[in-house]
Amino acid sequence: MEVLLAHPALKAFMCGSLSGTCSTLLFQPLDLVKTRLQTLQNSLSPGSPKVGMLSVFITVVRTEKLFGLWKGVSPSFMRCIPGVGIYFSTFYSLKQHFFEDRAPNAGEAVLLGGGSRCVAGIAMLPVTVIKTRFESGRYNYVSVLGALRNVCETEGPRALYSGLTATLLRDAPFSGIYVMFYSQAKRALPHEVSSSSLAPVVNFGCGVLAGILASLATQPADVVKTHMQVSPALYHRTIDAVRFVYSEHGLGGFFRGAVPRSLRRTLMAAMAWTVYEQLMARMGLKS
Repeated sequence: MEVLLAHPALKAFMCGSLSGTCSTLLFQPLDLVKTRLQTLQNSLSPGSPKVGMLSVFITVVRTEKLFGLWKGVSPSFMRCIPGVGIYFSTFYSLKQHFFEDRAPNAGEAVLLGGGSRCVAGIAMLPVTVIKTRFESGRYNYVSVLGALRNVCETEGPRALYSGLTATLLRDAPFSGIYVMFYSQAKRALPHEVSSSSLAPVVNFGCGVLAGILASLATQPADVVKTHMQVSPALYHRTIDAVRFVYSEHGLGGFFRGAVPRSLRRTLMAAMAWTVYEQLMARMGLKS
């Protein structure tokens, strides 16, 4: 048992899971607002004011109370705690195997981050589908396990993997771009800064910059993924969802929910990486 607990990949999993727990709890409201914005029907009459992030936020608080902003936090925990752990343990294992003696260059960092995210994304997709449905407000699921059972019985197990292509097109590029910018930004820092007591703050700043760039680049795929997972019966292929979003909302529809998603993904990723690296350092492991 002690040998198992001492395995570096398991330590990376534990550090990643803890960092994912903190970031998920703090930023769940932003994810819920993002999902609501993306699933709003284009029913407004011409000239009506646009429905924005703040109005959705206020509506949720008024109709579902303050804790309504944390609707879907249970599946978020079930997804992020093991999911972030799987991501970081895969990332650590791949990095140690292929880049033990040197740091990966920009292109290799993209592949490293993207590959790690693909493993975690595929493993946790069924819970991601349930989380998205919880947040949409269109389903009256009581529990995560009940929702999984209901989907399997009424739509078949395949529905739990709806939006797989869009999810990978969103998550793999996001992680790849994020790791590339994050590692390059950290490498550009003077050694005195990266080894000082300000290192966590500086790392967080590097993470915020990388997160903004990665979020904007992958926003269209996130919108398509949300539509496919909330209403899988309407879309047989990814291109069907793309056509629907474009016909209903135009190009702007692919960036609906960009503000709350960018805020959440940026802050979550920055916090997760900062906490992960600090915990790994305390365990005597190189992240």
